[in-house]
Amino acid sequence: MTTPASAMAPPGAALVLLLCGAAAGCGYQSCPETHSDMLNVHLVPHTHDDVGWLKTVEQYFYGARNEVQHAGVQYILDSVLAQLLARPQRRFVYVEVAFLERWWHQQDPATRRALRQLVREGRLELAGGGWCMGDEASTHYGPALEQLALGRRFLRRHFGGGCGTPRVAWQIDPFGHSRQMAAIFAQMGYDGLFLGRVDHQDKATRQQQRQLELLWRGSQNLDPPTADIFTGILPNGYNPPEGFCWDQLCSDPPMVDGPSEENNMAAMVSSFLQAAANQAQHYRTNHIIMTMGSDFHYENANLWFKNLDKLITHVNARQANGSRVHVLYSTPSCYLWALHQANLSWTVKTDDFFPYSDGPHQYWTGYFTSRPAFKRYERLSNNLLQVCAQLEALAGPAAREGPYGHGDSSLLREAVAVAQHHDAVTGTEKQHVADDYAKQLAAGWRSCQPLVANALSSLSGRRDNFTFCDTLNISVCPLTEAAQHFTVTLYNPLGHRVSWPLRLPVNGVSYTVRDPRGHPIPSQVVPVTNVTRRLWGARGSAGGELLFQAALPPLGFSTFSVSQERRGGAQAPLISTPKLGEPLEIQNEHVRVLFDPLSGLMAEIHNLRRGLVLPVTQSFYWYNASTGDAESPQASGAYIFRPNSSRPFPISSSKRIPVTLIKNALVQELHQNFSSWCSQVVRLHAGQPYLELEWTVGPIPVGDGWGKEIITRFDTPLRTDGRFYTDSNGRQILERRRNYRPTWDLNQTEPVAGNYYPVNTRIFIKDQQAQLTVLTDRSQGGSSILDGSLELMIHRRLLYDDNRGVGEPLVELGGDE
Repeated sequence: MTTPASAMAPPGAALVLLLCGAAAGCGYQSCPETHSDMLNVHLVPHTHDDVGWLKTVEQYFYGARNEVQHAGVQYILDSVLAQLLARPQRRFVYVEVAFLERWWHQQDPATRRALRQLVREGRLELAGGGWCMGDEASTHYGPALEQLALGRRFLRRHFGGGCGTPRVAWQIDPFGHSRQMAAIFAQMGYDGLFLGRVDHQDKATRQQQRQLELLWRGSQNLDPPTADIFTGILPNGYNPPEGFCWDQLCSDPPMVDGPSEENNMAAMVSSFLQAAANQAQHYRTNHIIMTMGSDFHYENANLWFKNLDKLITHVNARQANGSRVHVLYSTPSCYLWALHQANLSWTVKTDDFFPYSDGPHQYWTGYFTSRPAFKRYERLSNNLLQVCAQLEALAGPAAREGPYGHGDSSLLREAVAVAQHHDAVTGTEKQHVADDYAKQLAAGWRSCQPLVANALSSLSGRRDNFTFCDTLNISVCPLTEAAQHFTVTLYNPLGHRVSWPLRLPVNGVSYTVRDPRGHPIPSQVVPVTNVTRRLWGARGSAGGELLFQAALPPLGFSTFSVSQERRGGAQAPLISTPKLGEPLEIQNEHVRVLFDPLSGLMAEIHNLRRGLVLPVTQSFYWYNASTGDAESPQASGAYIFRPNSSRPFPISSSKRIPVTLIKNALVQELHQNFSSWCSQVVRLHAGQPYLELEWTVGPIPVGDGWGKEIITRFDTPLRTDGRFYTDSNGRQILERRRNYRPTWDLNQTEPVAGNYYPVNTRIFIKDQQAQLTVLTDRSQGGSSILDGSLELMIHRRLLYDDNRGVGEPLVELGGDE
């Protein structure tokens, strides 16, 4: 499918419009001259600086812990600046604002002026503009936008709204690419998007068909070209051509052009010309791009630039002997401008670039689930950030300075932005780095909490002794466990009225709860499960959880008072342990759930309002992680999911799982114990039109020598014809088809891992009669391996590294909820 150039967004009219508003030196008019009758090779010097991976953010910036990995970003920026100033034809690309901001604040005024001048001249291109190079599989669109906005605000503040505005998105290392992020880049005004990683089969097909450059339609709901963006797939990931890496981390020979026995200029030039000719076969114009750099390159920038200078000089000198190759220093924007000048039509892509594989048995689908506890923590941290930002706006200066001390949202904003990095929320970092990411989020929480307390005090006119209950997820809150009388203030960050079920750990058996008007509202105390108690350690002591329904105004707060009753009070919940064969069900006004009385597993879901009945069996299973086999040495790891069998093993070996029923006026629950390390609560709150499933998994046992990838699976009679549906960054919905890709003929070598897709908020299956939707509280991997079946991977613990650079197995013990 093609689209005429006149109907395109970038390259096209959007570029011209941008030129009109750009500063005189940094726009497309600053691009170097090219030759229409030659092959123009755009050399793009760059460094890719992970905002944490094998080392922490601070260790990478300062160059600490070089025994782990030699990398020091502050020295990279120092060295690049000096080399750009040395010769005016040199150019460079930089991306990660988290590092640039640290470096900037350490520089004197003269150094800052020099950097600004390089940006104004278009010689230093600030691509992407985000705080980090964000992941696209495990991120929600909200914090993904936040981290882009945070970085772009810094660039605008210090480099201006023209030169400081990135023109291209530079997503060269994320392990797959989402349609929603393409739509975001398009709607934020980026003219182009460049990718480093696409599936090896997809890339081979595109190379053969010369379709490595395309127009990506980022939304089927928005009228073109609103969400259309020109997208280029780079030839070598983001690395230089083989034999032309001149960093101190590389071992390729330098360009020797003097009177020396080591003179290799003729051979190097010929080799480069051959590499350029080979690459040009896969692209449609007389312009090709070569990325000259890689991870943490240019700490000694002189090595790179001195050899690049010689390469350009000697390759171009061959033109005197008939060569039709012109080599130049360039940037992604200048390469994009050259493609625009070619005025071609491009094929249109409407799906996404998931899943990514770099070999037949190497699907990068494990990271969709890796480190599930951190994935949940990141999601909650963004929720708190939105609360802090709203209350800071509502209360003004009183939020930042008040009776509860100094409050600040910037620490949490930066920590959440860092967490969007493609080796952070993905769970693909070393353990000590994962610990540091969590530590930075915790520091952000601590900094935000005084702001919230000050704001609520100012807005309510009250000065209560606020205590934040940060560990309610494991039913721990020392204040509510010990106090007989307390108040609870809840804030609703949504723009509409909500009613939430609230559960507070307590030690009494009966309480009176009053709403903001002083009216008593229904409440119940339900017991804390033994599974939850095991998560406490020495932290908790609650005997039960106080449950009540809290109604909250839009963008507002409500305060509820709680008093323990000395006698009588609310009716105790009905707790029972049904015998084998006894009917098992829970029900409210909207939903009825039946369980098999023999197995204890879910059997049917009834939609009472619509009169629909869907047979559903749900249970927990594990795939045994491959350690490599005769077909491939590839093991499952933090990045890669590779089970050694297409059939998962049930966690419960019992014909009947132990179950407990709890029923009262506010909630009905069935507690299921699948093993000593896997349990679930199936819950229906009064008035709730959906079923809540709360699982607890871990510590995952590996004493049998097998790494385990834990899934929950829903089996139904729905006729799904190999189709299922997943969200894209919590926003769009994409149809998925088992063993199928829309743009190439798939050779499926991994029938399970090759059908997994990222699930940020929801996944569903349907036929003409019914639909089953599962909403998730964090990003996970999911699929439909069999018709009528839906599965989500919820945890994984592995014993081997997958040889993608982390250098350690993914050892997360669990108990995670």
